[in-house]
Amino acid sequence: MIPPADPRLQAHDARRRWAQPPAPPGWRELTPTPAWARARLSLRAHPEEDAAQVSEALPGEALEQLAVDGAWTWVRTAHDRYLGWGRADGVTLTRPPGDLTVTALRAHAYAGPRVSRPRVAELCFGARLGRAPGEAVTEKGRRWCPVTLPDGEEAWVQEVIVSPLPRPFDVGTFARRFLEVPYVWGGRSAWGLDCSGLTQLVYAAWSRPLPRDADQQEAALRRLAPSQEPPQPGDLAFFEGHVGLMLGERELLHANATHMRVTVERLGEGEYGARLLAGLRGYGRWPA
Repeated sequence: MIPPADPRLQAHDARRRWAQPPAPPGWRELTPTPAWARARLSLRAHPEEDAAQVSEALPGEALEQLAVDGAWTWVRTAHDRYLGWGRADGVTLTRPPGDLTVTALRAHAYAGPRVSRPRVAELCFGARLGRAPGEAVTEKGRRWCPVTLPDGEEAWVQEVIVSPLPRPFDVGTFARRFLEVPYVWGGRSAWGLDCSGLTQLVYAAWSRPLPRDADQQEAALRRLAPSQEPPQPGDLAFFEGHVGLMLGERELLHANATHMRVTVERLGEGEYGARLLAGLRGYGRWPA
């Protein structure tokens, strides 16, 4: 028996009679067009303002544009193949320069090389920028560089927000930087994220690409039963509809809607920790 197609990944719209190749007879066969997010782009389940957010595209992230319906466009994110509807004006078909990657959790781009200048863009970890022509400027010990934003506009950022991550990479140290970040359903940035958005971002910084959702991440990793062996820092812990990152044998860092932010729990301790331990399905570890 052929398993049903995953609607998160397979473009198939029965109401509009649209489908990715091979499309059924009489349907519109969708041809992907390369596209990029002009800024942080909310991806919705349907082309409606009140539709649930299913994911986000970060500034400068590569997309495939599948179709346009009025003010909305149906896109697939290139890095994890996830589908969603975004505002058409949030997408560009012109490849932006992307030789710089933002490593600060949250940051801003400015109209000029001073913190008093107007902010012109919100940035986040993983956003892609281009190094614009021109010399860097040092102002009060701060080193600024000119950049091109994904929407083509020029701006200035401090070089510290695009400096490389420390090596060797320490997954626990990096993950703890997200403590207190607000919980946002479908979010993928430090302006607000959900449980699997957090683990996907942390693993991406670790050069370990993961799918978008918790169940997909569980399927992608090597499964460890709770009784098999103790978890190691960086292992993921899976629950019904939820995922978190283990910092040690009992410490779990996760974005959760109970506290509405990223917190650390000790499995088995306190009312919430006891509930988490009771619902633990198992751990996942990156394949050796």
